[in-house]
Amino acid sequence: MATATTCFLTVLITGITATLVMDGWSVLRQRAFAIAAPNYGLVGRWILHMRHGQFRHNPITQSPPVAGETVSGWLAHYLIGIVFASLLLATGGQAWIDHPTAGLPILIGLVTVAAPFLLMQPGMGAGIAASRTPAPNKARLQSLLNHGVFGVGLYIGGWASHFILY
Repeated sequence: MATATTCFLTVLITGITATLVMDGWSVLRQRAFAIAAPNYGLVGRWILHMRHGQFRHNPITQSPPVAGETVSGWLAHYLIGIVFASLLLATGGQAWIDHPTAGLPILIGLVTVAAPFLLMQPGMGAGIAASRTPAPNKARLQSLLNHGVFGVGLYIGGWASHFILY
C-alpha cells in the first residue's frame, strides 16, 4: 500500500510527464506539419482576467494583455496536467499504480478534452468545442489528438513513477 507521500509523488511525476509528452507532441506537429503550438499565454490572460470578474472574452486575443500571462499560462498548463493525473490515479487506484496499463490513461486523456471544449474555449471566445473558430472541425480534431497524446503521456508517466518510486 502506498503512503500519502508516494501517492502525491506518483500524481506529480505522472502529471508532469504527461504534460511534457503533450508539449513534445506540440513541437513535433509544429515542425513536421506547420500546426501552431497552443499559446498558453492566452490561457494565462484568461485566468488573470478572472480576478477582475471577467470570465468570458470575445475573443481572448482582443482582451488587454496582462503582466505575467505567459508564466501564469504555462504554470496553469502543468497544474492542470497534474490535476488530470490525479483523476487517473483516483480512478485506477493502487492496482493501476502497481501495474500501469494503457487503456485507462488514454481514456482519461480523451475524457479531459471536455475541459477545453466546455470551459476554456467558450470562456476564451471560441465557443463550445471551438464552434466560433474559422475551422471548428480541425480545432476539435487537434484537441482530441492533443488529449489522446496526453493520455499516452499519462501511461508513460505511470510507468516512470512506478520505476522511480516503487
